[in-house]
Amino acid sequence: MQQLIPLVLLASCWTVCTGSGDWCYQSQFTCDHQCNTPDKWDHVFSDCKGKHQSPINIVTRKTLKDERLTPFQFNNYQQIFRGTIKNNGHSAQVGVPHVSTITGGGLPSTYKAVQFHLHWGSKGGPGSEHTIDGERYPMELHIVHMKQHYTDLKTALADTEGVAVLGFFYERSNSENRKYDAIIKSLKSIKATNGSTSLLPISLAQLIPSQQNLTSYYRYKGSLTTPGCSQSVIWTVFESPIPLNEDQLEEFSELKFHDGKPMVENFRPVQPLNGRQVYRSGSAVILASSALLVATLTAALGLSQPN
Repeated sequence: MQQLIPLVLLASCWTVCTGSGDWCYQSQFTCDHQCNTPDKWDHVFSDCKGKHQSPINIVTRKTLKDERLTPFQFNNYQQIFRGTIKNNGHSAQVGVPHVSTITGGGLPSTYKAVQFHLHWGSKGGPGSEHTIDGERYPMELHIVHMKQHYTDLKTALADTEGVAVLGFFYERSNSENRKYDAIIKSLKSIKATNGSTSLLPISLAQLIPSQQNLTSYYRYKGSLTTPGCSQSVIWTVFESPIPLNEDQLEEFSELKFHDGKPMVENFRPVQPLNGRQVYRSGSAVILASSALLVATLTAALGLSQPN
């Protein structure tokens, strides 16, 4: 009889822990916090068990070059705006005026920016949602766009190609990225869930790599990476990372989930491809081939590289 008691308690705890409709990340889960971790999101949101889910691990050697993946045109990305940054309980999110648009890049339409948000690890540790050949970067930026003629994201998500998200990785740098001052300084004011504050004037262009570094990217069809996991997203994941120093990366871990726990590791695990093909733009391959050719010729001719 004594051996049955722990089993009964464990079963009771499991029932309590898995019975809630609240969703959470794995880093939030305890028996005291009733929430559905990513492996159980589909219990409440059926789309989360779909066959075209995001994020994914991009295996570079299995990607196919697509000549249609031309450089993007970023329109009004340089426009300065004063946005509001908010702790929405699972990320830091900034709404943007619907004036910045993207065209080209193999997209079927013009898409306008709606908001951007971030996913990160713990104290600057691995935290990106997408991975490249199994490597997880410290953080990932998502700039969410919808087709230009839609007036709200919910309507756009009903279109199988209604949303286009640009994903950017961050890398640890030895020097501070001053272009991120407005974002980093605002984090102290939004530590608690639903905390919000006005940003100093910024532009989308200052947050991402320079345009000449935006020709190398990956493309696939996927979903939102948070519930309800709508499979209406054209994903573009750029190769060139954004530098932030260790202190800047660690500032994001000072935010709190709605239960007061540190907002860390707020990323969804990678999802199965289920037969999807990931495509790549041609630039990275061309540049890599040119570098390889120079190195081969140098070795063959016995030339030394200048210091």
